[in-house]
Parts: sequence; structure tokens; C-alpha cells
Amino acid sequence: MMLRSVAILGLFALPYCAAAHDIPNDVTVQAFLKPGGQRLQFLVRVPLKAMRDIDFPKRGPGYLDFDRSDAYLHDAAILWIANAVELYEDDDRLAQPQVLDARVSLPSDRSFASFQAAEAHVTGPRLPEDTTIVWDQAMLDVLFAYPILSDQSRFSIHPGLARLGLRTVTSLRFLPPGGMVRAFEFVGDPGLVRLDPRWHQAALRFILLGFQHILDGTDHLLFLLCLVIPLRSLRALIPVVTAFTVAHSITLIASAYDLAPGFLWFPPLIETLIAVSIVYMALENIVGAATKRRWMIAFGFGLIHGFGFSFALRETLQFAGSHLLTSLLSFNVGVELGQLLVLLLLIPALQLLFRYGVEERMGTIILSALVAHTGWHWMTERADRLRQFSFTWPAINAAFLAGAIRWLMLMVVAAGAAWLVFGVLRQRAGRTALSKAAETQ
Repeated sequence: MMLRSVAILGLFALPYCAAAHDIPNDVTVQAFLKPGGQRLQFLVRVPLKAMRDIDFPKRGPGYLDFDRSDAYLHDAAILWIANAVELYEDDDRLAQPQVLDARVSLPSDRSFASFQAAEAHVTGPRLPEDTTIVWDQAMLDVLFAYPILSDQSRFSIHPGLARLGLRTVTSLRFLPPGGMVRAFEFVGDPGLVRLDPRWHQAALRFILLGFQHILDGTDHLLFLLCLVIPLRSLRALIPVVTAFTVAHSITLIASAYDLAPGFLWFPPLIETLIAVSIVYMALENIVGAATKRRWMIAFGFGLIHGFGFSFALRETLQFAGSHLLTSLLSFNVGVELGQLLVLLLLIPALQLLFRYGVEERMGTIILSALVAHTGWHWMTERADRLRQFSFTWPAINAAFLAGAIRWLMLMVVAAGAAWLVFGVLRQRAGRTALSKAAETQ
């Protein structure tokens, strides 16, 4: 008890101890969550050097003193882990956990490869007292137990462990009873994470993610600007935006189901092609090309932009739970809502600019030239990165042919759907024109 008091006092009494106060640059946290019966086990491994403000007992030239460290480890687990992590059963926050065990491990230990091995390690024999390890190279392993009502409940976690380092990566595996292991990886503080979300919870999260992504994606916004500049009415924009939406939805969903190429050069290639699409559309505006077939160009470039969306989506699919398709469609809905907001702001802004600021043709050239300049710089920078990868032709085998046939089928279906949609739109436009002509007569 006295040792524990000394540890807590050390939190305030040694604020200028350099070794205890240095914030680590990179911290990796490994964790397991396993509900069973009326207990939720939370098994965590963190670097001991991340437990700042606690002066662990040392001997010799900075070696950890195992004889006197137990109480310090327990307090470090409470102060730096249990107090930072919030766990919820359904929507009710769980009570403070009990520390079942806390011990030091060598950095070479590999027991956290599985929950069973990690649990056996934490509850098994401790390291020998004469083990020599510098304190800031050791790992802290802790087993917490939370009381729960049922292991069939839906659990959520807010892993507030970002303060452990300048960059904290948390690798979490959730082991529901009788279900598949779900792996998560968070950088910094991800907020509240639902480990087994309901479909509407997953849908809402991905709608917000899609909405935020399109507003944060400067290259996608510049492409939309190039589409809008010569077409400043919703009627003219509907077929173009619809083509772009259908196209990027195809490649986005296909990529989520691992139908996209997995080569290292593929992401930088797509980023380069996105920049090319911006430059092309801007130059088309400058030369005054006809816009009647712009929906076809928007469809082709939309396929490329869909791959770009998929790169951003890939890291967040871990939050989808068992609702992959729902999450994909919701992300797409969020992207479309973001595009609609941008269009609703751009169209009147351009109308005002061309009416009161600058003549339409001159304004189109100036705006498109600025966009082309930005896109050109992006294109050259991304092409330089692309050249760093060595391109290898894929092997022509049964797997390659099967993938090519799948993509060809998708393209045929997409082209047919696009043709059908635009055929209906053209018929409606024709009927509207005929009715207006009849009214004037």
C-alpha cells in the first residue's frame, strides 16, 4: 500500500524528471476484447516508456527493479489505460474495471499473436527477478475485467490512448462469443467505435464519412468545378452528374469487394489519372469544346475517381461490422450529398460572377486556366511518384482472365444502365420541349 502511495505521489513530485516526461514519438498498443458470461476481458500491451510521470524503480544503470515494480505497474495501468478507455454495453458505460494482473514483458515476446497465448502469458509465471532490461525498453501487459450483463450485448469502445505518444496506433481484436474475430486499427483517437454496429448505425457513420470525404477532397472538387463552369443549370448537369455518380459507384463497390488490381503502382497511377482528368476538363473548357457528350467523358473519368474514393474508404471499412454493402451504399450516399451541396453553392456563385463580375467566356477561361495550372502541378508531382514503381505485366492465366471477364461484364452492365438512364432523360427533355412549343403556339 505504501509503494502504491509513493507511485501516486511520484506523479506530482517528479515533474521535471526527463526520463519520465519524454513523450514517445511512436507508440503501438495491442489489445484484445473478449466478452464471456458476465465478464468482459480487456487485455492490453503498451510500451512502459509511454507511462509518463511515473518513476519506476530502477537498479544499476537504468535496469527495471522487478522486486519493487508491482505496485507501480498496477497504478500505471489504472492511470494511463483504464482511465483513458471508455467501454459501453449497448449505450451504458461500464464501471471501472478490476486489474486482474499486470506485469512486465520483454520487447521480443510474441505472445500477443492470439488471445489465448496472451492470456496464458499474462496469468502465467513472471519474468525472473534477475532479468536485466532497461526500463524504457520493457512492455507492460495488463488484464482488466469489466462486469457486464450479458456477452450477447453490443459493445462499443472509445480508446482514448492517443496521449500515450505523439503518434499512437492501437491494434484491437474483438472476439465475440461464437463469432468471427474482428480486427481494428486506429491512429490517434477515433472517437466512439461500435464493435458490432446495427445496420442504421453503420449507415449513418458511412454517410458522414462520404460527406466529409468529398468536401475534403480538393481534386474531386476541382473536377466538379470544371464540370459546372459551362453547364450552370441543374437540367444540363443532371445527365453529367448522374454519369459521374454511376461510374464512380461501380469502381468503388468493385474495389471494396477486392476486384481492383492489388499492385503497388495502382494507387499512384489512379492519383495521377485523377489529376489528368482535371487538366483535361479544364482545357476542354478553355477551347470551348461542345458539351453535349460531356456525360460520356464524366462517366469515363468517374470510373477513375471511384478508385480514388475506394482508397479513402478502405481504411474505414473496419467500422462496417457485418454490414459491408450497407456501408458502401451509405458512403456513396454521403458522397452524393456532398456533391449536391457543392453544386448548390457553385451554380449561383458562378451565375453571379458571370453576371456582375466578368464576361462569361473570359471568366470561363480564367477559372479553367487556374484549375489547369493546379492540376498540372499535381499531375507532374504524382507522375514522379509513379515512376518510382516498377511496372510488371500481370501473368496471363485463368485468374487474370476471370478477373478481366468480370470487369468486362461490369462495364457492359454499366454502359447499358447509363444508356438507359440517359435515353429516359432525353425523352423527358423532348416531351418538355414539345409541350412548351405547343403552349407558345
